[in-house]
Amino acid sequence: MGKIVVFFLGIFIIASCESKTVFSETQALSGHWGEDETLLFTIPQLDSLKKYNVFVNVRNTNDYKYNNIFLIISMNFPHGKTLTDTLEYKMAYADGSWMGQGITDVKENKLFYKENVTFFEDGNYTLTVNQAMRNNGSVEGVTRLEGITDVGISIEEATKP
Repeated sequence: MGKIVVFFLGIFIIASCESKTVFSETQALSGHWGEDETLLFTIPQLDSLKKYNVFVNVRNTNDYKYNNIFLIISMNFPHGKTLTDTLEYKMAYADGSWMGQGITDVKENKLFYKENVTFFEDGNYTLTVNQAMRNNGSVEGVTRLEGITDVGISIEEATKP
């Protein structure tokens, strides 16, 4: 009897941990992110009747010297339309400790990009991501953004309220 309870408890735990992620891709960087380095992600065709949440995932180390990050993200539709956003995300708390998940000096931040998106056009969408960091008082961008190790995107089915 006890084995049956343990078996069903195990099945319940596995089922409750089921991820809503339908797409995920991460690109490794060489410890820094160049000013002109555009990261391209091709999204496979998704169910046009479902709604999705899109996230940008950024991993940083202690070599990252800013408390925020500016990103320029463009969503390119299959039939030529492009939506471009410049977004700022917090990366550290006021006391200087890193936000995000991780127990070592590498922290992963899952940043909301778009909520309740439908991919209604047939074909593949693409996302491009660029860093747009500037030092205070400088017009020129940071040419070599140190401490960023990986950037990715993930898409999850939106949960119904």
